[in-house]
Amino acid sequence: MAKHSFRVGILGATGAVGQYLVARLDGHPWFAVTEVVASDRSAGRFYAEAARWMMPQKMPDAVGRLRVKDLQSELDCDLLLSALDARSAAAEVAYANGGFAVVSNSSLNRLAEDVPLVIPEINRNHLEAIPRQRAARGFTSGFIVTNPNCSTIGLALALKPLQDSFGLAAVRVVTMQAITGAGLDGITATAIQDNVIPHIEGEEEKLEVETRKILGGISATSFLPAPVEISAQCNRVPVLVGHLESVFVRLASPAAPSDVEQALSHFRGEVAGLELPSAPLHAVHLASAADRPQPRLDSGSEGGMAVVVGRPRPTLEGDWKFAVLVHNMVRGAAGAAILNAELLAADSWL
Repeated sequence: MAKHSFRVGILGATGAVGQYLVARLDGHPWFAVTEVVASDRSAGRFYAEAARWMMPQKMPDAVGRLRVKDLQSELDCDLLLSALDARSAAAEVAYANGGFAVVSNSSLNRLAEDVPLVIPEINRNHLEAIPRQRAARGFTSGFIVTNPNCSTIGLALALKPLQDSFGLAAVRVVTMQAITGAGLDGITATAIQDNVIPHIEGEEEKLEVETRKILGGISATSFLPAPVEISAQCNRVPVLVGHLESVFVRLASPAAPSDVEQALSHFRGEVAGLELPSAPLHAVHLASAADRPQPRLDSGSEGGMAVVVGRPRPTLEGDWKFAVLVHNMVRGAAGAAILNAELLAADSWL
């Protein structure tokens, strides 16, 4: 195997994000799935029997033959990728206390003062909080690192190049979020068909607070939120995959259209040269057509790991507006967790 070789357990393995994790780890050069963990009703069954498989590709045979364990089980692996919902995510702390590195997709621990909330291209240095987390919680070798909300990842990746080049004063964002963001059983067909739901519980707060944490700094004792005002309105729309966001930005310093386009298209982030298997070559793609990005056509950019920005243009007031598209199940969830795990491996945290 490759120089990096780690056994991976998946918490919440039978759910939507868990299935994306299983599918994307099939054939991964560094990671192999050796444990699958789910609810008590699935425990003891083979994964192939317990999971209502919804992915287009065939379930990996080796994972299908694994016995599902419950959240109290002892696990034989080096790393845990968590797709647990917030109701079950307290188990992540227990596993970290037991010595496991836990990379979580759950919202439960994202805003804790000792838990890194990481997008590798933006705030790799936030991993410096891991020793502080261990000391504060009495962990020996374990820890928790989180990836953001699916819409936050798209917004933050689009804002970071502008922050670096011009500074940010204020951000307004309106999201149109796909139904898969609600999970396998999160929303009924009768509720969303021919409809738009102008509220998603907790989403607006996540976008506003998480983005500031990610774009901010870090001190010896705390994270330092970015000094930018962010306001969000979130909507659920009848689209299967891909969150589209309309973004309005007030920059801290003036910028010409060519400068804004160059900042976005040239952004590489903090992982260039690390050769992380899941890292996109370009984290931000700049769409050339006026009617792009579109979820059906563009959410799969670089295997779903790149966000796509369209129509950056100045407003009459001198602000800027553009559209952002993020694949909510890949870059917004499973792919983000895997990329964070790859960063932890490359930076010798595992």
